[in-house]
Order: sequence, then C-alpha cells, then structure tokens
Amino acid sequence: MREYDLRSILEDPMPKKKLPAELISFINEWRNKQGNLIMVLHQVQEHYGYIPREVAFEVADLLDVPVAKIYGVITFYHLFKLTKPGRNRIAVCMGTACYLKGGEDIILELERQLGVGLNAVTPDGEFSMEAVRCIGCCGLAPVLTVNGEVFGSVKVAQLKKIVDQARSK
Repeated sequence: MREYDLRSILEDPMPKKKLPAELISFINEWRNKQGNLIMVLHQVQEHYGYIPREVAFEVADLLDVPVAKIYGVITFYHLFKLTKPGRNRIAVCMGTACYLKGGEDIILELERQLGVGLNAVTPDGEFSMEAVRCIGCCGLAPVLTVNGEVFGSVKVAQLKKIVDQARSK
C-alpha cells in the first residue's frame, strides 16, 4: 500500500497553473455529472502523464470540492500517479499466466538494468516501470509493454535490446 504525507500536500497550496482550454472544457462538461471526479482525474492524467500537485488544486477549485477529496481518490486508486513518469513507461504483466511464465524474473532483470525498482523513475527521467495485473495477452505470456507497445513471450535475454530500442526512440 502506498503511503503519502498528506499533511505536507495540504498545508502548502501551490500557485495556480493555467490549465489548457481542452481540460477546462472537459471539466466544465463533467462538472455536474455523477462520477465526475474520477473522469476528470483520468483526463488530467491523460494530458500530463500524472496529476501535478498544482493541477489537483485547480481541479478542486473548478469542481468546488475539497482538495482532500481529490487526494483521497488519487491515493486510493493505483491507476493515478502523483509523480511524473519516465519518458519510456514500462509495464510488466504480473497476471497469473505471466507470473507463472517468468514475469517476476523480468522485473528483477529490468530493475538491475535500469537501476531502479518498481514505481520509480530512473535519475535521468528516461524510464519508469510498474507491475500491472493484466495486459490481456495471456497467450503471449510473459508480456510487457513499453509506451503501450506490447512485447510477448519475453525472455530475460531480450530485455537489453527492448530497453535500448526504447532509449533510442
């Protein structure tokens, strides 16, 4: 389970960041609909790749909800990210088929190659890696994605080539 120091998040509001017009339009469209907060946060994360702190405050203002509610949702759902991901996002499937066919070995080797663990970003900002429940390609287990591109039947020996390929794009 993730832990956050909510006190430090809530005590020092950030200056407002000018949201892009398309996000403001989306927020206005969803303002009075049930389930609006999750939909808005999905859209914010789609735009930025994560939910920047100053944007969370702006969303709270625009939806007229306490910022604590925003952070309650962000910290409850593992889909939402509070830190900027790497330029290359690696997701390793840990569903049953992938786990049984070596998913954990793939994670351990990627951690070794990248020098960071799960849910972390390399110091150069190039890579971030996470374990996911299922990618939906069980017949290709073990599976990982890099920026949404699926790699199936992955062997540990292939990982250096996959990482190098992503780095060169």
